[in-house]
Amino acid sequence: MIDPRAIVDPGARLGDKISIGAFSIIEADVEIGDGTWIGPHVIVRSGTRIGRNNRFFQFGSIGEDPQDKKYAGEPTRLEIGDGNTFRESCTLNRGTAQDQGVTRIGNDNWLMAYTHVAHDCRIGNETVLANNATLAGHVHVGDYAILGGFAGVHQFCRIGTHSFIGNNCGITRDVPPYVLVGGPPSAPRGINSEGLRRRGFTPEQLRNIRNAYRVVYRSELRLEEALARLSEVLDAQPELVPFVEFLKNSKRSIIR
Repeated sequence: MIDPRAIVDPGARLGDKISIGAFSIIEADVEIGDGTWIGPHVIVRSGTRIGRNNRFFQFGSIGEDPQDKKYAGEPTRLEIGDGNTFRESCTLNRGTAQDQGVTRIGNDNWLMAYTHVAHDCRIGNETVLANNATLAGHVHVGDYAILGGFAGVHQFCRIGTHSFIGNNCGITRDVPPYVLVGGPPSAPRGINSEGLRRRGFTPEQLRNIRNAYRVVYRSELRLEEALARLSEVLDAQPELVPFVEFLKNSKRSIIR
């Protein structure tokens, strides 16, 4: 399953039923789990850990040095879970010592052509990054989030679970769970109702989330006042817990 024109360092640890295409390079100190398929012309750099049943299309740069001037060659990692797809020319960088030293991508994510995941990013599970979506360093993306084509996220921002970022949007503040961002200019446009329906949210839950969005974005309340009002209904509306907790913990402030 390894093309004879591929270069695989003896120090790489490979699982079962792995396919590696022509002219791909697998360096030492790389781990690749069972059932992973690596197409032609892919490079996987030292310090990369890849789980099971992933797919890497041609010209991917996986686990390259972080694009950070402070990086001085410290041993850092890129960790990838199971069942992910990385289309043509994806670039994924390792972490830096200034953070936790690891870039981490979860399970069942879909990264389309030319997407970039910079150093120290955290991507959850079942996300979609469309063509040319770009994450700067230290960005955290929650489960089920979707980023449209050419969307760009500023360093240290957080993208909440089930959120949707439209194409060509520039994100410089945190995006709470469930929120749909469109542009230009980039701004909250409502909730990701279609995505939530597909994930099995009930009409009542959608109504509660929509009302919470209105409290934060349409009521002209200060954020502290909006949080106080939403906190009163959390026991009866647990679907709002991720939304409220995200707002409480935002360090960059939220997109408004």
